[in-house]
Amino acid sequence: MKNLLRPTLEKANVNSGISWLRPANLMTALLVAVVTAFPAGPWAEPVSTASIQPEKAILADRDIFHPVIAENGMVSSQQTLATEAGVAVLRQGGNAIDAAVTVGFTLAVTLPRAGNLGGGGFMLIHLGRDEQSGIDGKPGQTVAVDYRETAPLTAAKDMFLDETGQADTRESRYSYRAVGVPGTVAGLTMILQKYGTISLERALEPAIHLAENGFPVDRGLYESLIVVKKRMAASPASLEIFYPNEGMPPAIGELLIQKDLAWSLRQIAKHGAAAFYTGAIAEKLLSDMSAHQGLITARDLAGYQPVIREPVRGNYRGYEILSMPPPSSGGVHIIQMLNLLEPFPIAELGHNTAATIHLMAQSMKLAYADRAVHLGDPDFAPVPTRGMISRTYADELRALIDLKRDTPSARISAGRPLPHQLPAESNQTTHFSVMDNRGNAVANTYTLNLSFGTKMTAAGTGILLNNQMDDFSAKPGAPNAYGLIGGEFNAIAPGKRMLSSMSPTLVLHKGVPYLATGSPGGSRIITTTLQVLMNVIDHGMNIASATNAVRVHHQWQPDKLRIESGLGLDTIRLLEEMGYPIETRDAMGGTQSVLFQNGLFFGASDPRRTGGLTLGY
Repeated sequence: MKNLLRPTLEKANVNSGISWLRPANLMTALLVAVVTAFPAGPWAEPVSTASIQPEKAILADRDIFHPVIAENGMVSSQQTLATEAGVAVLRQGGNAIDAAVTVGFTLAVTLPRAGNLGGGGFMLIHLGRDEQSGIDGKPGQTVAVDYRETAPLTAAKDMFLDETGQADTRESRYSYRAVGVPGTVAGLTMILQKYGTISLERALEPAIHLAENGFPVDRGLYESLIVVKKRMAASPASLEIFYPNEGMPPAIGELLIQKDLAWSLRQIAKHGAAAFYTGAIAEKLLSDMSAHQGLITARDLAGYQPVIREPVRGNYRGYEILSMPPPSSGGVHIIQMLNLLEPFPIAELGHNTAATIHLMAQSMKLAYADRAVHLGDPDFAPVPTRGMISRTYADELRALIDLKRDTPSARISAGRPLPHQLPAESNQTTHFSVMDNRGNAVANTYTLNLSFGTKMTAAGTGILLNNQMDDFSAKPGAPNAYGLIGGEFNAIAPGKRMLSSMSPTLVLHKGVPYLATGSPGGSRIITTTLQVLMNVIDHGMNIASATNAVRVHHQWQPDKLRIESGLGLDTIRLLEEMGYPIETRDAMGGTQSVLFQNGLFFGASDPRRTGGLTLGY
């Protein structure tokens, strides 16, 4: 191999002084040679990936993993019954938005650690060009719906600091003061009203049935309940619902029945979002808040509104990337990292080689350093979104990347994207994706934050309460539950939306939905979604292979390159020789993806999380 590569490498590195005795130097030389072999300067025109043609199906006999394939539409979610409920809507003539709202409500019953009524999230919707595909939107339009929780009006900047000025994580994660004003019910009902075709009663039908009559507990749900039992026991309502067998959860295969949640869902079916924010559910929520010194008031609930925003947009090797804008940090940083990476010949460097991972890790570190300073709720802070996703800014940051070695995080700080501003502009989270045959596509990520949120269930409602207030910066520079550092832009303020990593993402090709994807995973959501995009676009993988491939992650602080088990030992050794501290930990993310190509739908549920199902018809 050395003899075959050496002429090319020597030509590109005449004065490099590279020694051929050490493998790390061979890898570095290969990276430098391939990069400098492209014309017009190292960061000029984006490198074309001509071998990857969207008109050709990304599916081949050489593939080890194969996606689900369908002709008319597809749903991919983390829970079998929710996926089946969504596909039933498609079969009956509903559109992707109808199916998505149905899935969202069903997951509130069948995936209680992440699906929710008491949390919030983001949905990205592309409306098909068929005039009947969208109710209240222009055909071909993509909208971003922000139904993220907000801070109660009595929240204060220093509310989670103890007497010594340090962040009190118990208060920000496991108390009633940790609960943000929920947005899920307002978001899903508004989305159905504006863009759906079925009634709210129809969308809630499977959720009500499964809550009232129960569904069999699988191993994933059973084990998750065992893990959180100690904290759940602090809530009598949670204990009664989830631990009915003398303090134990229902056995695997036994039915989990949630009568109070069924009541709440019926109230929503009958009275819409008003039931949750001003009606019978609101009365019980407020009573529970008052009994436990919570901050949410009637004014908070009545004043909550979801927001329709413009997606952030980028272009990567001819594909249009659309993702969630702030208060999500995900879309901004996915596009920022793709801008950083596009001039590099990623396909030629190879999938998960040390050279490719090095470029990815450096891009991740630069983006997450910016996240710590520049991201927050755009309604409260001047977030430089346009600047951070500009190619000019990417060019400036890219010049900081050392092609030979890791740059320690201590030497990386947030950049200054403001000059490029243009005029006007959980781990227990869950994602689902839906596409239909009318050109509609949905990517939705929502959450309670930590598994089962605060672990508190509002008495009489069956609704688990979020602990999203922990996603604010309790103290600038202090990490949250995922180790993410935030700044002043993400400080607590009344009515403010907390910063999020949730990154529902759509990819269009020639104006047509090509890929819908997203992931749970806290701070790893952004990098997980990035790698699915790169695996499909750069490496030509089918969506199942792109999903199953080993992942890496770097978030600037702590300064460690996190990898999944399965990365080659030689690759790890090369990265260590480049200066990376390596940490092998649990699997990352849990993507649910649907890809449309050549008139067919291809989908995949991430095997990293049990219970997922991708189904089409």
